[in-house]
Amino acid sequence: MPESQNIEYKSIWKDEYLKWICGFANAHGGKIFVGKEDDGTVVGLKNYKKLLEDLPNKITSVLGIVCDVNLHEAAEGEFIEIVVEPQPNPVNYKGEYHFRSGSVKQELKGMALDKFLLKKQGRHWDGVLVPNVSLNDLKSETFDFFRKRGIKNNRLGEDALFDTNELLLENMQLIENNCLKRAAVLLFHPKPEKFVTNAYIKIGYFESDSDLRFQDEIHGNLFEQVEKTMELLFTKYIKAMISYEDIYRVETYEYPRVAVREAIHNAVAHKDYTGATPIQISVYKDKIMIWNFGQLPENWTIDTLQEKHSSVPYNPCISNAFFRIGYIEAWGHGIRKMNEQCAKAGLPPPLYYHASSGFWVVFRKDELNEDVLRDKGLNERQINAVLYMKEKGKITSGAYRMLNSVSKRTAANDLLELTDKYNLLNNVGFGAGSYYELKSGKKLKIEN
Repeated sequence: MPESQNIEYKSIWKDEYLKWICGFANAHGGKIFVGKEDDGTVVGLKNYKKLLEDLPNKITSVLGIVCDVNLHEAAEGEFIEIVVEPQPNPVNYKGEYHFRSGSVKQELKGMALDKFLLKKQGRHWDGVLVPNVSLNDLKSETFDFFRKRGIKNNRLGEDALFDTNELLLENMQLIENNCLKRAAVLLFHPKPEKFVTNAYIKIGYFESDSDLRFQDEIHGNLFEQVEKTMELLFTKYIKAMISYEDIYRVETYEYPRVAVREAIHNAVAHKDYTGATPIQISVYKDKIMIWNFGQLPENWTIDTLQEKHSSVPYNPCISNAFFRIGYIEAWGHGIRKMNEQCAKAGLPPPLYYHASSGFWVVFRKDELNEDVLRDKGLNERQINAVLYMKEKGKITSGAYRMLNSVSKRTAANDLLELTDKYNLLNNVGFGAGSYYELKSGKKLKIEN
């Protein structure tokens, strides 16, 4: 059996291996076999009798826990098994806290140690009490917004309009012993950055990864950040195509508002606020990338989120408050909503992945958008044809000539470029019945 998250092999005993026992005790428990090589081969111990006497005492005196120490015999010699149970309280080795993650032992420091100690105490980061902040320091307008949005989305009853601010906080478990929790400050304080320095959103418009053209920062409490970010994105960063239905002006944005709002809600609600970096939204010509600092739960993947329809429990108090007013759903349902909205708008599904110590949601513009096609180098005739095919499904040489008022030779050259150079079209059939269709488009029939 190879080494794993719960198994460690040591050929001889060294007292520094008490760190490994500490790591198992602080994680999910495990076993250390002394007298085995890394591949599990037994090499035996000459001093096994002394170790049987010494190890229980060393473990108890240094770590303050009790472990079973068992002797095993094999043809190659004797070896010792140390069985470490997971401990409910933090275990330290001479003031150091070690943790077993995967098949690696690591010493916990800084933010990682803070989160570990809080978890052992049954608390989350956002549930820590904040001294010297009172209910009167919170923003009454945000409470009003919270009530109205919750009632509108049928997450709160009409009687919530008459609840005091203190009662609302108590119902969401955001106050304890008359002291506010961090989540309450992030959600309702006018300037939460006084207490959490990275609690804001940064937006930038990029021509390329190294060419930032302009940027903005959005401050305020988390509810205000969501609303201000949406307003700024859809007035300054995201284009709207204007059309008219009768006398009414219609604005169709490049990305669906519902999907973008869902991504921002989840970024704000699930961000790990112990990190030193704000939420970052990077807008490009062809995509929007939304990043928030944080880790997925242990052994979880993006598929797990979608399969379980679960919420990522970074900040349960914050997530609960957002859920209570209909801001977010379980993450799996949120992913489904974003996928459905993008499909409805004719866009590819968003990308979801975990990288750079954070979680990414990437919205991609329709690759057959007019601006994107022009950037690729298509001429105006070719762009007209692609837009035509997006609606009709395919185009014939005759339809291309009629659409652009060009000769047969020009049409043939243009269509050849679209097929071979730009790899956008398939040429289907031969002779009079042939036509061209988009490689990513629907195969709809049209008349020649």
